[in-house]
Amino acid sequence: MSELEQVLDQEIDAQELEEEEELFYTEIDELQNHGINSSDIVKLKSAGICTVRAIHMTTRRNLCKIKGLSEAKVDKLKETACKLQSASFMTGTEFSQIRSKVMHISTGSKTLDSLLGGGIPTMSITEAFGEFRTGKTQIAHTLCVVAQLPPSMGGTNGKAAFIDTEGTFRPERIKAIAARFGIDQEAALENILFARAFTSEHQMELIIELTARFAEEKGVYRLLVRNETCKKSLY
Repeated sequence: MSELEQVLDQEIDAQELEEEEELFYTEIDELQNHGINSSDIVKLKSAGICTVRAIHMTTRRNLCKIKGLSEAKVDKLKETACKLQSASFMTGTEFSQIRSKVMHISTGSKTLDSLLGGGIPTMSITEAFGEFRTGKTQIAHTLCVVAQLPPSMGGTNGKAAFIDTEGTFRPERIKAIAARFGIDQEAALENILFARAFTSEHQMELIIELTARFAEEKGVYRLLVRNETCKKSLY
């Protein structure tokens, strides 16, 4: 395959991923076109609720805890969210179409990918648990690089976010892995959003900040690594 054909394939893959993301997520700003005040949308975003799906996933009780949102406003939010994106029953065929959007990010090991059914799946949570020095952090670093590759190479043409609670993120590891896969080392680092979390409360604040960024840059971020003692959570 020529270099031009590879570039065209990557552009087609990226376009298809963007179209799929449009179908799966609806930005919360769309509520304004259905009678919801912009000030209330700002309040939702400040609480980390940046998509219509996030409204479905938040209980009325917790929505009412957001300063400035009354029970009447919450009822209207829920009603409007249901009109924009159904949270009710669907057929098995419809759910199958949603599942068809799941991608798998290669771990860099063909054997491990085979055991996992193709790699780490998107649209889900995967936990890697084990003793110290068993390769959890190495897998996390590898996934941050591989996620940037085109689907034909086991990636998703996306970026990654890494929340580090242990202080084990190492840029030099990222560069070495990027060199292994033949991609620009500095570009690989630039495509990873990194934050060091110092407390559980700080970690939640970072996740809320990320949800807003993910919603703004829809379809860009494909992997979130949450690095904790004895385990790695992959989203």
